Amino acid sequence: MKSKDIVRLLGAVILCEGCGIIGSLFTAPSVPTWYASLTKPSFNPPDWIFSPVWIALFFLMGISLFLVIREGFKKREVKLAVWVFAVQLVLNVLWTLIFFGLKAPLAAFIEIILLWIAILVTIIRFFPISRLAGYLLIPYIAWVSFAALLNISIFILNS
Repeated sequence: MKSKDIVRLLGAVILCEGCGIIGSLFTAPSVPTWYASLTKPSFNPPDWIFSPVWIALFFLMGISLFLVIREGFKKREVKLAVWVFAVQLVLNVLWTLIFFGLKAPLAAFIEIILLWIAILVTIIRFFPISRLAGYLLIPYIAWVSFAALLNISIFILNS
């Protein structure tokens, strides 16, 4: 791998993990207080599982982004794919702000549906550029699907 590619890979992973860190600024204060007080569904995983899962998912997202950028940012389809990726990344952070920061599960559920759609569009855009990049996002959309189910369940159980 060329040194330029190593820098791009590191940059993509740092960008994605950085978004996770931004999200954790809203999550960390709310987990032991507000979130702990909520009634959760029986299938809710233990709290400790969320951080490692998100760290791994953001890492996969970074690799996926790198694989697409490596194909040439001057190409129209790459620019569009990266733009869609950026939208879903912003929506990811926004969900955390809405759910944990604003403590608004219904609004967060509406937002996570938009996030899910953006991830799906990202996968569709990434696939023709790099099949591996598309495949690397499948665990992410699966986890966000589960998170959406948790989100709406928490809203219903606490309404």
